[in-house]
Order: sequence, then structure tokens, then C-alpha cells
Amino acid sequence: MRKLVEFIPNFSVSSQKDEETFNRLVEVAQSVPGCTLLDAQSDGSHNRSVFTMTGSPQAIEEVAFRLCKKAAETIDLRKHQGAHPRMGATDVMPFVPTQDVSLEECIALSKRVAERIWNELKIPCFLYEDSCSSEERRNLATIRRGEFEGMAEKLLLPEWQPDYGDRKPHPTAGVTAVGARMPLVAFNVNLDSDDLEIAKTIAKTIRGSSGGFKYCKAMGVRIEETGKVQVSMNMVNYEKTALYETFDAIKKLAGEAGISITGSEIVGLTPAKALIDVAAHYLKLEGFDCYKQVMEYHLGE
Repeated sequence: MRKLVEFIPNFSVSSQKDEETFNRLVEVAQSVPGCTLLDAQSDGSHNRSVFTMTGSPQAIEEVAFRLCKKAAETIDLRKHQGAHPRMGATDVMPFVPTQDVSLEECIALSKRVAERIWNELKIPCFLYEDSCSSEERRNLATIRRGEFEGMAEKLLLPEWQPDYGDRKPHPTAGVTAVGARMPLVAFNVNLDSDDLEIAKTIAKTIRGSSGGFKYCKAMGVRIEETGKVQVSMNMVNYEKTALYETFDAIKKLAGEAGISITGSEIVGLTPAKALIDVAAHYLKLEGFDCYKQVMEYHLGE
């Protein structure tokens, strides 16, 4: 069986604000044999792009470095503004075991990439999630707190020596988080309101770090194009915290605030089972087994 790694880098740029830079990154993503660009999504309000790729471990390792290099050459964080928190031109680089590859192999891959980024590009790197050097660095939000503007001061704190690199961010490309993790779903719920405090309050209530759903990370953001607000989530284990659980909670909390949900969205790709679980829940299917009863699983085999 062919070894496959999924790679989902996040860049601090959007096609809506800088189409040329976005297109250059797409070209790099398509430049390495053995690597396939499955999806490239861009959001103007967040001023952020999320690529989804799969390939052999060797191809993914090479394309990861090339993309970080191109981002450093074309993105200047001193001029960047967006709703999404960020600390690097290439903000985060997660590697996900997909086929015949272990999590341990992805951890080793992430460390090689981070070391090369520092050695050749002089961009400091933190290891996060399952690659983390300490539990305090597992959570990306903890590492990124302070963002690009506060990172120079943060790196001088005794506990924030980068895993690779000096205590000084790259002047334009900042700092990058690199790590291995299991699949997550980027899931956003849009509210019929322009009150950012409502979105932030709902996000705080449902996220695991505040005592909500253990496997949900959430924040409230404003959508520039519509002026409305959104609860933006990373579901880091969709089997232990399902999408419908957070959706129902947001619907209830929004209703209590006198507002409604206008829609939701998936950013990037998602495992099919995450959506099948939602359908099975709302249809109240009894004894349903998606691996036995969904036709596409049999076609895939």
C-alpha cells in the first residue's frame, strides 16, 4: 500500500487581497512530483489561505519547505491584517497520517521540516500538537498568543525559546508552528448579527479551554464581506465531539441572545464520516453503520 501523508498549511494571505501571491503559492504546491494539491481555500475576512495536499512522505517534506520559502519571500506580516490570529507568513504546518503512515513517522517528518526551515530560512519554529516538546506547547492557540506583533517580546521569556531557532522572529515572516496531529474539521457557524461580543461569548462557552466541549477550539470573528459575525471552530476530534453537538449548542445560545444561525461552512477538506455522523444524528438512524451502508465506501475498496 502506498504511503500517504496529508498536509494542510495555513498562509497569512488571501486571493481576495493578494491574488498574485496566492497564485504563486499554488504553483509551488503543484511543483513537487508525488504530491497532489486537493484544495486551496482563501478567505478575505480572515486574510488567510488553507491548502490541503496529499503525497508521499518525501514529497510532502519537500513541498512543505518550498511553500514556507515562497511565503517568506512574498508575504510581509508588517503589512498584514485579518480577523484570524497569525504569527507567521506560513502560520501553521500540520502533517496528518493518512495511509500506511504512523503518527510517529509524521512527528519525525515535522521535526525535519522545522529544522530545515530554521537552518535555511532563519524562521524560528515551534513544535505543536503531537510533535510538542512539552504539554504547554501542544495547543496552537497558546503558542500563537501575542501574534506577530507581540512575538519579539514573547520569545524573550524564559519559557518561550523556540524549538528551532533564536529568540527573535523573522522580520517579515514571523514564526511558524510545525507539528503532527490526527485529522480535524475546520467548521464555522455564521450568525445573523453584527455583534462581535455575542460571537465571542458563544465561542468561549463552547470551547474546551473554557470548560465547553473538550475537542472544540472556537473563537468569534467578524466577516468583512457581510458585516456579520461567526463562530469559527477547529474540531480536533470529530468522533469524540461531533459537529452536530457544537452546532446545536451554538443554535441554543444564539437563540437565547435573540439571534439565529444563517448558515455554516467547512473550510478545506473533511473526513466523510464527520458529515455522515451529522446526517445519522438528525435522521435518528437506528443501528446505522456508515462503513457497511454507505455505497461510496464499497466503491473505494
